[in-house]
Amino acid sequence: MNLFMEKHRPLGVTIIAILAILGGIGLLFSGFTAFALLPVVGIIVGGLLVVIGLAYFVMAYGLWKGKGWAWRITLILSAIGIIVGIGSIAVGNVGALVHILINAIVIYYLYRPKVKAYFGK
Repeated sequence: MNLFMEKHRPLGVTIIAILAILGGIGLLFSGFTAFALLPVVGIIVGGLLVVIGLAYFVMAYGLWKGKGWAWRITLILSAIGIIVGIGSIAVGNVGALVHILINAIVIYYLYRPKVKAYFGK
């Protein structure tokens, strides 16, 4: 490949990056809400949510740019999402099935040959 050629970002990677940005916005909003509503616990919970939200923005950037580390982080976060979803179902949240399905699709998609090639894998 020519050194100056741009890598073509697969559409699915673009969608995942945009979803990561939206997730980051939601986590930041949740974190700041926790700060405002919960005096002591809000500092811990809110701080954690804000940090995770910022991490989602970093992940989205890496996905957008085709960085290998973003591929790995997305796989790890999707696997964690499946585990959390299973735990959520165990306590009665059947709606978590949607999150499990989305995370499973993301993992499957990231292992597609053209997608792996985009990330240099």
